[in-house]
Amino acid sequence: MNPSLERRVRQLRSRVVVRSWDYRQRRHARGVWFRLRRVLADASAAYVIPRDEAQRLVAEGRRAEPVGEELEPPKVIVFVAAERLARIASARPVPVRLGGEVLAAECLALIPFETAPSL
Repeated sequence: MNPSLERRVRQLRSRVVVRSWDYRQRRHARGVWFRLRRVLADASAAYVIPRDEAQRLVAEGRRAEPVGEELEPPKVIVFVAAERLARIASARPVPVRLGGEVLAAECLALIPFETAPSL
């Protein structure tokens, strides 16, 4: 076989292997990335908070988002009013996107968008 043709075949096989690995990873995720993006889409701001504060928010009646438990390592993700979050001195803002800061955070507090008054 021609050396340039062999090189092209190796490159094609390499791309196929990478693509199949990527598809397999998506299938194993069972939609968790979509659900996490959906939760982040409802947030106007995101903050990393300590675990004890997250547990306190859940004890106060705020619901931990189920998608947080589907991640590895599991995360506590709660929606909280801006006024309540202002009382957490150690809250650190992070961008509201699937980035390194959000994925590395153990506990996230999200501020929901304000709902428009119904007419």
